[in-house]
Amino acid sequence: MKAKVRLLMSLKIWLVIYPSITLFLFLFGQQLSSLPLYQRTFILTVSLVPWMMFVGLPFVDLLMEKLSVKKAVKQSAK
Repeated sequence: MKAKVRLLMSLKIWLVIYPSITLFLFLFGQQLSSLPLYQRTFILTVSLVPWMMFVGLPFVDLLMEKLSVKKAVKQSAK
């Protein structure tokens, strides 16, 4: 895999996971704070990995595709 593709994939993953973790901890952080770290981490990953793979990343891919289509249309109109 080329460096540019890997960098783009890393950016997309970060765009999904950072706000997802932040929102999850905002909503459930207090309730989970009494649990040991390994249990909190387990709950966080069991919840967010499927979210990221089946909802978050496909959504980011769709947005990027729509943006690239709009950009291509604008460039062809010039």
